[in-house]
Amino acid sequence: MRPIQVKQLDYDLTPTAGLALVGHFLKTLAPVLADVDAALPVRTGVATSDIVRSYLGLLVQGKSDFDAIENLRGDKFFKQTLGIRLLPSSPTLRQRMDAHASSLAAQVQPMIERLLARHAPDYGVLPCGWLPLDIDTFAMDNSGTAKEGVGRTYAGVDGYCPLAAYLGSHGFCLDLALRPGTQHSAKHTDDDLRAVVPLAQRLSAAGPKAPLLARLDSGFDSAALMTCIESMNVAGLPQVDWLIKWNPRSSDAAQMAAELDAAGTAWAHPRAGKRVATWEHSVQVPGAQRPVRRVLRLAERTIGSRGQHLILPEYELDGWTTTLPARIDASQVMALYADHGTHEQFHAEFKTDLDLTRLPSGKFDTNALVCRLAALAMNMLRLMGQRGLLGPDAPVRHEAKRRRIKTVMQELIYRAGRLIEHGRQLVLGLGANDRAAVVFLRLHAQFAASA
Repeated sequence: MRPIQVKQLDYDLTPTAGLALVGHFLKTLAPVLADVDAALPVRTGVATSDIVRSYLGLLVQGKSDFDAIENLRGDKFFKQTLGIRLLPSSPTLRQRMDAHASSLAAQVQPMIERLLARHAPDYGVLPCGWLPLDIDTFAMDNSGTAKEGVGRTYAGVDGYCPLAAYLGSHGFCLDLALRPGTQHSAKHTDDDLRAVVPLAQRLSAAGPKAPLLARLDSGFDSAALMTCIESMNVAGLPQVDWLIKWNPRSSDAAQMAAELDAAGTAWAHPRAGKRVATWEHSVQVPGAQRPVRRVLRLAERTIGSRGQHLILPEYELDGWTTTLPARIDASQVMALYADHGTHEQFHAEFKTDLDLTRLPSGKFDTNALVCRLAALAMNMLRLMGQRGLLGPDAPVRHEAKRRRIKTVMQELIYRAGRLIEHGRQLVLGLGANDRAAVVFLRLHAQFAASA
């Protein structure tokens, strides 16, 4: 085996050629970024839009730490491809995000809307014809820190509990709203719904033109939230239905089983020692102009799963409240809610692939801005994966309906390239042995045309 010599070359290389694709997304967002500069002008130094561009450039690489910008100070490719006029230092990046966190966070949703409306992704409509809008909170472990807003979460760790909203089965994030760790799921959720649901309606109207199905777990089982969602049904926008897991609270399952027996209800017997009853009834929701029903399922076990006979029966009571029409029967309602669990994978992508379990700032508003920018970065990577990693020219991977954010980074962001400056032009050269070159060139031309 011949020894390999290592030396530094006299021309520029980049390990992140995929930022050239991200640069086209930023061109799509140019009008909103211009509004940011107009709202938050600076006399000299780094423009506010360059702060946003720089931090997005870090997030799409899976880096959330402000200090990561220091490794890019002399990187001509990073600045050129993302349209950055002056790259901020780490202290400048932190200080400017601290100073304008609330104002910048308010501009992120218009960026998300413009990005998704312009590139029209396949959101993933359900087989029943509805476009899901999955809304849920999850825990971010920031134990051992004194960051503002850190508290004991429902998961038993100290941290935050952001509220995430995903449009479609393929996980396009409309918002990642940071919350203190101690905040209950339903608290102030009506404010988030008033921002997220109309945005989802506008995107559906511009794209699949499908009715929405908002799916939430039992932490959001509130008549006030149901009324809030119902109020979003206005003329000219897609209809919004909802499917919310019922919280049985203090319901007596044993008494309910006795009442079902007295009424002659038919029970299913999936195995010895277990019987299951499924039924539904109508419920009243203030402000609802259409029927609302609750699907209920009661399981009674007299023999455990390992064959042990129980002294007293065990009961498991579940319910789902929904505005879906009667043609969607009880089994379909339960299956639709079970599919809601897919969104847990999207939570994991935020925490691991985008490295957002432990947020970078000690200030709550700055971390809230980081979360919203992460939602925008996720959508950029999701678009790249959907357009580039599912076709016949994609690098060899197992078949899938979508690609993880980590896979997109590995296959499209982290590509080696040589930056060539010739005849007043900049050329990004990919290697002759780069198996992703074909799809990269296709995406580059496609995104450039849409920018």
